[in-house]
Amino acid sequence: MHIDLSGRVAIVTGAGRGIGRELVRRLAAEGVTTVALDVHPDDLDSLGAELDAESSVPASQFVCDVTDSARIQEVVEETVRRHGRIDILVNNAGIVAGGPVDVLSEESWRRCQDVNLTGTFLMCKAVVPVMKEQRSGRIINVSSFAAIVPTAGGSAYASAKAAVAHFTRALAGELGPWNITANAYAPGMVPTQMNHFAERSPDEQDRLLDLLTIRRWGTPDDIANLVCFLASDQAGYVTGTLIDVSGGKLATQIPRAAYDRAARAT
Repeated sequence: MHIDLSGRVAIVTGAGRGIGRELVRRLAAEGVTTVALDVHPDDLDSLGAELDAESSVPASQFVCDVTDSARIQEVVEETVRRHGRIDILVNNAGIVAGGPVDVLSEESWRRCQDVNLTGTFLMCKAVVPVMKEQRSGRIINVSSFAAIVPTAGGSAYASAKAAVAHFTRALAGELGPWNITANAYAPGMVPTQMNHFAERSPDEQDRLLDLLTIRRWGTPDDIANLVCFLASDQAGYVTGTLIDVSGGKLATQIPRAAYDRAARAT
């Protein structure tokens, strides 16, 4: 199966680093005109330099806070002015707020909901009219494995990401008549600057990896593979889903048991 995304236009939020940065680079490599949004201008500058060196496809970078509806509208209008359309929206921007409910600050709770959930809503609200006029589009929202199985001390993040999944289902239902799909994906343990998985002690890393059916850290490339598929024509009949891309985290109660049995059999 050949996935051809050439000539399409994509907006990716939270694109300055980590998974978002890899998504932009992969989409550009697939021939997609990319519009990268982030709140960190230095990260966007370095991303722009990378894209200029790696690809001849047009690429733009905009400083944009996804909780700022006026700035979002400016970026969307400028994207349409430059490129005439928006085919793909990847709502990747997100933050983590942790702590038990009784000590979690109201400010942290609200900020977590605002970036992860309201930011996704505001981006969709601005882009959907463009996609409706085209009668086509792909909206891809990042949820989290925490939306499936939350962690203690992660109520703010888990609730926001679970809400993203249900928001995506409702959005898919609204947009079907315009040939626009909306899907969410739930990444598992992909080491980033936000979670520091790969910087933990060897013992702690082992305990975390024991939760996985495919016993390795996820990579941004694993996520990019899925996003490219969901953005393609081949995924035209996939909508309203939450796709688990976690290496089979907790697919069984004790994933490590299979590795122990396999080791004894060799």
